[in-house]
Amino acid sequence: MTKRPNVGQWIAYAFGRRLPDDLREWVRNDLTGRHAFSRHLVRGMVPFVPIFVVFMLFPGPWWLRAQMVALGLSLALIYSAAYMGQNRRHRLEKHGLDPELRPVRQQQEKDDDQKRYEAIYGTVRRTSPGQLPSRGRVERRLDR
Repeated sequence: MTKRPNVGQWIAYAFGRRLPDDLREWVRNDLTGRHAFSRHLVRGMVPFVPIFVVFMLFPGPWWLRAQMVALGLSLALIYSAAYMGQNRRHRLEKHGLDPELRPVRQQQEKDDDQKRYEAIYGTVRRTSPGQLPSRGRVERRLDR
């Protein structure tokens, strides 16, 4: 069984702190495992809870305060979802993991796309960064 962080560690992790090395496998699973997207959205809302509490303490009718929280929540969810990839890469790197790791479903889709591309256009010789590709022939399938 994989070791899990305690409540205090998880809250600190939600605010961006690094977890101990013995929780590295848990971090990898949290960021790339099943339901990583929903876990990211929940984790991303934790820093906003104090703001939402302050909104509910404002004077005025309860429905107006609830709408303030709803507006803040919707904006926070939009930004959290928009920057999910960057946040995942940063957290992976911070915990000493490969920042190019992707959630299982995304990695599978990327691999399937690569296979379909190679089935149509053949394999392409990869070049090192800074080196221009040669003008050699790329094998193509002609049986379309």
